[in-house]
Amino acid sequence: MIHFQNHLFAGCTADYRNARYVIFGVPYDGTTSFKPGTRNGPRAIREMSYNFEAYVPSYNIDLAKLPLIDLGDIDCGVLVEDVVTDVQAAVQDIIQDNKVPVMLGGEHSITVGAVKAARPDCFVVCDAHLDLREDYRGTCYNHACTTRRVFKEGTEDIIIIGARSGTEEQFEFARSLLLFTADEIKKRGMNMVIKEISDAIENKRVYLSIDADVIDCCLTPGLGTPEPFGLAPQDIRELITAVAPRAVAFDYVEVCPFDDGQTATVAAQLVREFIAAHYAAYIQS
Repeated sequence: MIHFQNHLFAGCTADYRNARYVIFGVPYDGTTSFKPGTRNGPRAIREMSYNFEAYVPSYNIDLAKLPLIDLGDIDCGVLVEDVVTDVQAAVQDIIQDNKVPVMLGGEHSITVGAVKAARPDCFVVCDAHLDLREDYRGTCYNHACTTRRVFKEGTEDIIIIGARSGTEEQFEFARSLLLFTADEIKKRGMNMVIKEISDAIENKRVYLSIDADVIDCCLTPGLGTPEPFGLAPQDIRELITAVAPRAVAFDYVEVCPFDDGQTATVAAQLVREFIAAHYAAYIQS
């Protein structure tokens, strides 16, 4: 039989009814505040997913044997409020069908709709920026407002990991949440921080969101809002291992693929790691 290539995430061969994990993209960057291009993130992540073997040795799991489907991309409108609404509807359907949504961004504003649909007990976000503005450039749904919007929409149990940029007012508010800055993680070590996070999310339903810029821009330069002095890919990998078993939904956002593929490559591998870690916990439960 002749095999044909497509632009879906590698290994997504299940039909919707039998799928456990549902991948979809949201190619939107309408509120971008520095460099545009994150609308190309979902395609770049999918392309790089074909670089890897299906087998994930750290979990002894072959992703080609897992029930995965990629629905493709949401056809995004222009207004961010409409995109957030569409994302909310998509995630709500996926969760009602007892499946795990895996969303590829696009900018971080899309996360608000997904969290509204998932209704988690706790929002865990890895991000260089606090994203705690009340509004920015005329809308409270700007990607610089994501975490504040999540809080306002009712998920007040929030853990921020890797932040190193924000106004004085934002940092003051963030300290009322559970905040681990990049500098603190470097001083304390990721293992100690993960232990504290694991204790905080015990027995909770978690939404895990990873903004690509949490990783140091010198390592993954394909970012719309780059920040130096960040975390390493291995740090995020270890975080995923700890948090994935508690996650009801996951996203990887803000890949802006104008580099040589480093950022999308890391993103694709970490998406794979999330699915493997989540499934390993699922089959053991």
